[in-house]
Order: sequence, then structure tokens, then C-alpha cells
Amino acid sequence: MTKKGYIITGIGILVGLIFGYAYYYYIGCASGTCAITSHPINSTLYGGVMGGLFFNLFVKSPKKDK
Repeated sequence: MTKKGYIITGIGILVGLIFGYAYYYYIGCASGTCAITSHPINSTLYGGVMGGLFFNLFVKSPKKDK
């Protein structure tokens, strides 16, 4: 992966972290039985992983010479 790819994926992780915590804060799980949204660290990390994976879709792979 190129340097630009790492930057795009890193931005995706940061955006995912923010949205993951925002999901916990505004929606969350009041009963505490939800595996992901019952604790802020779980929701934040899950958001970071999903954001990184989503933004990684937009990274173009380098072309291989034949």
C-alpha cells in the first residue's frame, strides 16, 4: 500500500473512532447487555475498525507490470 493509502485509512480510523463514541454517547445501550455499545471503549474501537475498513475501500491498489 502506498503512503496515500495509509493516510486515507488513518483518516478513516479517526472518523470511525469519533462516530463510534458518538454512537455510544447519543444512542448507546442503557441496560448494559449490548456487547458493543454498553461501554464507550468497545463502541469507539469498533467504530475505528469499521471506519478504517470503509475508507480502505477507496484506496486504489498499484498496478502490476506484466
